[in-house]
Amino acid sequence: MLKDRSSIGRRTLIQAAGAYGAACWGLGARAQNSSQRAWDKLRGQTIRVSYPGPHPHYDAAEGLFDDFTRETGIRIERDRTPYLEMKDRQLAGMRKPQGDYDAITYLVVWKAGYIKEGLLRPLDEMLADPSLAMPNYDFKDLIPAYVQAIGVAGGPKASLPGPDARLYGLPYGAETSVLGFRRDILERQKLQVPSTYGELLHACEVIRDKEKIGGVSSRSQAGHQITHAWLLHLSPFGGQVFDAGFRPVLHEDPGIKAAETLRRLVETGPVAAGKAGFDEMQAAFLHGECAFYLDTLAVMGPAKDPRRSKVVNKVAYAMHPSGTRLSGQTGGFGLAIPKNARHPEAACVFIQWLTSKANDLRVATLGGNAGRWSTLANVDFKLRNPEQGMLPFVLRAANPDWRPLIPEWDEMSKNVIGQVLPDVLTGKRTAREALASTVPQLESLLRSGGWIGKAVPTGAAKG
Repeated sequence: MLKDRSSIGRRTLIQAAGAYGAACWGLGARAQNSSQRAWDKLRGQTIRVSYPGPHPHYDAAEGLFDDFTRETGIRIERDRTPYLEMKDRQLAGMRKPQGDYDAITYLVVWKAGYIKEGLLRPLDEMLADPSLAMPNYDFKDLIPAYVQAIGVAGGPKASLPGPDARLYGLPYGAETSVLGFRRDILERQKLQVPSTYGELLHACEVIRDKEKIGGVSSRSQAGHQITHAWLLHLSPFGGQVFDAGFRPVLHEDPGIKAAETLRRLVETGPVAAGKAGFDEMQAAFLHGECAFYLDTLAVMGPAKDPRRSKVVNKVAYAMHPSGTRLSGQTGGFGLAIPKNARHPEAACVFIQWLTSKANDLRVATLGGNAGRWSTLANVDFKLRNPEQGMLPFVLRAANPDWRPLIPEWDEMSKNVIGQVLPDVLTGKRTAREALASTVPQLESLLRSGGWIGKAVPTGAAKG
């Protein structure tokens, strides 16, 4: 039988959360006082910030903007845009001689293209400048897998740490993958929480046969959605899309195993699982149409919300199951400063202030994503959000090299890999045949991008 590990009484939790919330609002100002003198020269400046909306993390962050202006004297002009429209607006502004934005929010998959065009300002020197650096910022407290995937570029495989790597952004609204599960169903069927893919597949088959609902919800829509679903399984099976020399290896055994696993999961999934995007995949779990959820941690908030979820108080979370190793997604958003920003120093203050220990905790308390170890370790935060207690373990296994971070990846994901994986689900082609068919197109895109033929950087991992 499963046990509920969060045995804190409801009254105790509410009292702790209330006291914590009241105290938390005062943390920001106290933490920043020592920075005020160095930042006085920036008072009166106005920065224009591009960020997504609606978006749970940035909806929470937006509530802190007025506090930032009160504490620093730097005003914020807001450009809140649906994230699917944000990239085109940002590119138009960053390609001008003088920019439209001083700080931008970007998806991890946009990073490489922005840097290739020379549109982002490296942050290394700015964060080391005593007149700009926030005292006690504690960069090492930022979750390393997020920093590496979202902020770093220029090393091996274009995005891994190395002698030539530089920092271009700070993670903010970053995500990893989790396994959500229905405690009541697992208890009823006397199933353990799956820790491996073998156990997950077995549980899905039992639940399909005995509960008459789906096993796990999965993205399966052609294009980048199904590629995302396949990547969720590729890394745990020890695979990658390219090796360190940008040779396609997705059609080797780990890639085949990941595609076959995806097919089996979709087969045992909820009705209409064959054409699900993110919204449909998440809704299937929230509406009680399946017992498992394996995707981004963004489900945690909606699963607690009775306006969106029919499974409130029935859900718990575990680590991403292992294949041949523990692994997990790294993705989401970061903050950067355009090369043509009008007020880069004030923007540097802004992105440090938002990602500081005090304000990371405040935003996570309001429903945003934690970006620091200290937030996840905070006792009061854990009392209020017991479902996030497993995230420190998940994030230590998260893979910063979860997907290629090169400008050509969007095309590869949507129009190459994402067009053959549906054939695997329908049985039109075997996983080996479908993935092998992508290699010529991928190599062509790699050649046109100048990636094939590059020397493998010193210290880069093979295979």
